[in-house]
Amino acid sequence: QAQLVESGGGLVQPGGSLRLSCAASGITLDFYGIGWFRQAPGKEREGVACISYSGFSTKYADSVKGRFTVSRDNAKNTVYLQMNSLKPEDTAVYFCAVVGWGSGYVCPSTSLLTGHVEDWGQGTLVTVSS
Repeated sequence: QAQLVESGGGLVQPGGSLRLSCAASGITLDFYGIGWFRQAPGKEREGVACISYSGFSTKYADSVKGRFTVSRDNAKNTVYLQMNSLKPEDTAVYFCAVVGWGSGYVCPSTSLLTGHVEDWGQGTLVTVSS
């Protein structure tokens, strides 16, 4: 059964950094575009970042542009989200999901990202607070 598992969340002070990981099992990620999403308390889930299967196409939400970087290591079957200069408003549960596939896939605007998942799972909690 294909599964993506997020890790790396935690409590960090404003201005700090975290690196989230999205590890896959039962699926080879190197054919898929992967998106990062987050859901803050009381808010809807939103797309944060996207990376194509090759890594050449990436997109970011305006709220994280210049602070977050998405990358992938297909040899490790893992996608990462490096988060720098964290702000309290980045506090949320973060999820990763398949958002597209194939060599022709280009990341759309993050507002158009759709996770192809049956179960979002627990995600990983990021809390930015002093």
